[in-house]
Amino acid sequence: MKSAREKYGDIIDMPRHLSKNHPQMPVADRAAQFSPFAALTGQDAALRETARITDKKLELDDGEISIINEKLRFLKDMGYPDAPVTIEYFVKDSKKSGGKYLACHKAVKRIDEAEGRVVLRPGETIPVEDICAIDGDIFSDIGN
Repeated sequence: MKSAREKYGDIIDMPRHLSKNHPQMPVADRAAQFSPFAALTGQDAALRETARITDKKLELDDGEISIINEKLRFLKDMGYPDAPVTIEYFVKDSKKSGGKYLACHKAVKRIDEAEGRVVLRPGETIPVEDICAIDGDIFSDIGN
């Protein structure tokens, strides 16, 4: 095999060419040419979103719906006492199918039957159709 000196001897000691028409690029800009290129902008975010797990909304049977309705009726008949209750409910995901279950422990302010919502103190609302359970010490008298 030939050495580099033998192969390129005629050009190896020549001075580097400098253009008269184009100014030399600054070192920082030259380095930027070799920085990683994100050809698929947003791919990482899309992959994270796809990998994010959501829960499927469970369908309640008639017995469970009856218990929830009885407890809501009990709260209404009691005049919405300030006793806190724990409400478990489903929140639909805004970006993909499914959602997640949340629980809150607050007092019920009123039940908006026209809108089908439970209004909590200080004003948060939960759609009745998304409630999967209601519990609290106040319900000890009704046996559920």
